[in-house]
Amino acid sequence: MLTYSAVFFSALMAASILPMQSEAVLVGFLLAGQKPIANLVIIATLGNVLGALVNWGLGRAFRRFESRSWFPVSKHQIQHAQRWYLRYGRWSLLGSWLPIVGDPITVVAGAFRERFWPFVVLVTLAKGGRYIVLTAMTVPWL
Repeated sequence: MLTYSAVFFSALMAASILPMQSEAVLVGFLLAGQKPIANLVIIATLGNVLGALVNWGLGRAFRRFESRSWFPVSKHQIQHAQRWYLRYGRWSLLGSWLPIVGDPITVVAGAFRERFWPFVVLVTLAKGGRYIVLTAMTVPWL
């Protein structure tokens, strides 16, 4: 149970702005021989998708504050993000697994009102796919 909790919370935090590496935690447990492997991948995916949903919710909420003086994002940055999201749209969520840019993509999707279910499906494919590939590279006899 402690293993699953560690994998879940590291994945959840890794999808936030905190510098967390869920991949290292998952690989560590895989190398330690933790079983069943499929459960580890599913738990990591669930945690990471939940973290992305938090980002999506923050993105949806933060737009109402953009006219405030303390708001940390300029109008120019918002316009740039909007042009980018209009160009690539929801399909950019397939890049949500990427380091550095993946988490901001999920915030931008929320800010520009991406619908819930397409968001969940695409982010789950991206983040789950990453964990599956990582697991296959770590435990190649699967």
